[in-house]
Amino acid sequence: MMLPRPSFSHLKRLTDDKGLFEHANGTIPRYSHGYCVDDVARALVVVSRNPVLREDPETQGLRDTYLAFVLAAQDSEGRFHNRLSLDGIWQDQPSSEDCWGRALWGLGTYISSHMEAQSNDAAQKAFTLGSNQRSRWLHSMAFAALGAIEVLQVAPDHANAQSLLRDTVVRIGRPRSSKSWPWPEDRLEYANAVLPEVLLAAGTILQNSSLQQDGLHLLGWLLDLETYGGHLSVTPVGGRGQTDVSPAFDQQPIEVAALADACATAYKVTGDKRWASGLELAVQWFLGGNDGNIPLYDPVSGGCCDGLEPFGRNENQGAESTLAALSTLQQGILLTERVQ
Repeated sequence: MMLPRPSFSHLKRLTDDKGLFEHANGTIPRYSHGYCVDDVARALVVVSRNPVLREDPETQGLRDTYLAFVLAAQDSEGRFHNRLSLDGIWQDQPSSEDCWGRALWGLGTYISSHMEAQSNDAAQKAFTLGSNQRSRWLHSMAFAALGAIEVLQVAPDHANAQSLLRDTVVRIGRPRSSKSWPWPEDRLEYANAVLPEVLLAAGTILQNSSLQQDGLHLLGWLLDLETYGGHLSVTPVGGRGQTDVSPAFDQQPIEVAALADACATAYKVTGDKRWASGLELAVQWFLGGNDGNIPLYDPVSGGCCDGLEPFGRNENQGAESTLAALSTLQQGILLTERVQ
């Protein structure tokens, strides 16, 4: 699988000394829309994720900026603000919604990747404080659990991470008995593959083969459901119910990136080529192997279009979509290195 190397040019274009701008008009940052923890935390995951990138001077400054932003967003109870205006004023109250979950994911990835960094103590304290919280939203819990999984890889006795992971597994629950819809929710929502990835990774860490099998079962079902005509045709922004059919639009890059992450985890755990093929489908979705037969990743700018629409693509290259493409390309390259 020949892949373009991830370019951080557009990510750098969207980043200033405060953080990462959420939206873009084409490739030009929309400064007036400000910043959000959701995207900065995703960026912290991407720039922390593997040794090649951690040693790259191009990403070190980005990493420090994103970590500082996430740390500044946390309140004294462990919750997080999400939106910061251009003039540096938080626009919302701290919460334990997706921004909380993604912040813990970003912090956990940083911790597992930078054990020797001077700023690791601050990241660990922020993660420990934040992991006392719980969210009423399942996906928020799942994002936070990914951070707990990262922490447990380097600190297996971390009590807060253990508790958060176990609580999330209980919240996700077992697959339904229905062969046609084993999914634990009535509808598919967004970044759906995060749920089976948490079950699979938790089963591996907790040495629970039933959890592993639940994760693999749900991931296999989701991958089959989101494959159409030999390419990915993923759940659109409005979600998907049991009677909905493919293809459907507006398809979002974050759905594909979540599937890529989960397939990468499944391949690492099992060595089954099915998951390598799933990851390759995710990479190809960004390169034109999709319902529109049109590339969304732009190797010239280093950005990614914001969505696949019925008659083309959204030409704006915002932070969320760009990070989804970079993350998926990262996973593809790491897979290539493993199978060589």
